[in-house]
Amino acid sequence: MSNLSLFEPRLFQSALTDPFDSMFKRFMAPIRMEIENGALDMRLDVREIDGVYKVMADIPGVKKDDISVRIDGNIVQIGAEAKRKKETKEDGGKVLRSERWQGAVSRTFSLAQDVDEAKASAKYEDGVLTLELPKKAGEKAKQLRIQ
Repeated sequence: MSNLSLFEPRLFQSALTDPFDSMFKRFMAPIRMEIENGALDMRLDVREIDGVYKVMADIPGVKKDDISVRIDGNIVQIGAEAKRKKETKEDGGKVLRSERWQGAVSRTFSLAQDVDEAKASAKYEDGVLTLELPKKAGEKAKQLRIQ
């Protein structure tokens, strides 16, 4: 059983109003394009080791300052923006072709337990974002004394 689930609010809302519409939207959803076609993509690995969730997100071609991580209880959101510019010039310096691309990607997922935001850490190196998200210490169940 996986503790990782994908949160898609538009599909959840649609499922409440019309289950057939929701099924059709999922079936017709666009297939992710590869990075070589100009689309920004993010791949995730989530592991749990000794009370810490370890998340590795592949986000190549993005600057560290263009990445955001938001934690709200057990919900984690990772967002990234990228701008790419490519120019081809002839020897004389006249621009023959200029291509610009801008895109954003965001992934939101939930974990089995809340994250201790104060102890969480993030590191970005060689196109890989690594998050260490310690579990928040849960309160122990309280035994009620019967009078």
